[in-house]
Amino acid sequence: MDQTKIDALRAQPVPAFSHLIEGRHVSASDGGVMDIVSPIDGTVLTTTAKGTAKDMERAIASARAAFEDRRWAGQPPAARKKVLMRWADLIDAHALDLAVLGVRDNGTEISMALKAEPGSAAATIRYYAEALDKIYGEIAPTAPDVLGLIHKEPVGVVGAIIPWNFPMMIGAWKLGPALAMGNSVVVKPSETASLSLMRMCDLALEAGLPPGVLNAVTGEGAVVGEVMGLSMDIDVLVFTGSGGTGRRLMDYAARSNMKRVYLELGGKSPNIVFADAPNLAEAAKVAAGGIFRNAGQVCVAGSRLLVEDAIHDDFVAEVAKAAEAMRVGDPLQIDTHIGAVNSQQQLAANLGFVETALAEGGQLKTGGTRILQETGGYYMAPTIVTGVTRDATLAQKEVFGPVLGVTPFSTDAEAVDLANSTVYGLAGAVWTSDLSRAHRMVRDVRTGVMHVNTYGGADGTVPLGGVGQSGNGSDKSLHAIEKYINLKTAWIKL
Repeated sequence: MDQTKIDALRAQPVPAFSHLIEGRHVSASDGGVMDIVSPIDGTVLTTTAKGTAKDMERAIASARAAFEDRRWAGQPPAARKKVLMRWADLIDAHALDLAVLGVRDNGTEISMALKAEPGSAAATIRYYAEALDKIYGEIAPTAPDVLGLIHKEPVGVVGAIIPWNFPMMIGAWKLGPALAMGNSVVVKPSETASLSLMRMCDLALEAGLPPGVLNAVTGEGAVVGEVMGLSMDIDVLVFTGSGGTGRRLMDYAARSNMKRVYLELGGKSPNIVFADAPNLAEAAKVAAGGIFRNAGQVCVAGSRLLVEDAIHDDFVAEVAKAAEAMRVGDPLQIDTHIGAVNSQQQLAANLGFVETALAEGGQLKTGGTRILQETGGYYMAPTIVTGVTRDATLAQKEVFGPVLGVTPFSTDAEAVDLANSTVYGLAGAVWTSDLSRAHRMVRDVRTGVMHVNTYGGADGTVPLGGVGQSGNGSDKSLHAIEKYINLKTAWIKL
């Protein structure tokens, strides 16, 4: 990365953003706009259209028309593949511009953002472009006088609601397989981080995606998100975000056309460290990165550290040392390790969790405060709280900030019990040199992803999905395609 290029891009004014409907940029039907506040310094970066119910209805109608006339679904797989490949190439070509725009919008440190946002998005779209012409139907093992065929068809119109922490990456997890299978899509980005995803949608049109196949509407979830959830013309709804919103979307589906709803709702992921870990110094460093990168605003963040009591004090000291060595600050500086919290509201919530943890008997090891307030931005010191009991708020509730709760354990059974003691089940990890113990932990910890002697890094070849109240369905890998197809049986008498 070149700091000079980053600084030049930072200096460029950001134009106002509007909806993308039927291949055109359009303002809100009532002319409303929303201020986009940069978490870097608390100033207004630009505005986006503040969507109305009418705007979302228009976008859904556009997507429905595009699907029904088969302008995309009816194209040969090879043709769809070429368009998606061009789209991925364009994202790569504009990677630094997109990354800087996204960082100005949501505060992720540029060292992470460049790889995790445009880099990941391009790779994901390219993956599904490569896969789409390799998805075959099936022939059933029927009696000789019958031919049973199983066709895999696009579901129709997909509604995708995308969060603010990684809008391009998570957006691509939804858009890649949905578009690859021939669906039309309506995207609703987060109110607090929409700019890079909106720009990415523009590049899809530049790559040759027909107008109306991909529409994007910015606005408040309570307005445009509700219209999407209640729409009779959306066939599948995919969402990454909070459990409360996920419940509302399921209710909307039940009240409308019973659309399929796939949810990724975060977690309270346990990072389990045994005394026989192969490299405790490395484990401590990775544990710090697993919760504090992107200011803890990562769905799979290892926010619960479970440490065998024989090494508890020394290991926690090593994690604290690693955390205190991480530089918090301007996310557009390439030597920054931890950027800004996404919004003032999120920062206040994070600090509130720390207050509650201490009131419930936890001990503050490091951090716990807002820092760099003079910048006007939203920054928080990486925070470690020890003495967190099984039922404490900090052990049970997702913070979505740079706050780590630490709990000791004595036995394998206790570690499993603690790991499974929340309503969530998205990710987890175990550090041990005992191969049998590692396999038992993978088997017994109820979670969608389990790391062994690492934390994070799983690529697009494997699924990401949760159990319990972490959601249903999977993003990434070929398994994600299952959300965006219908199976149709042809039963043919010969």
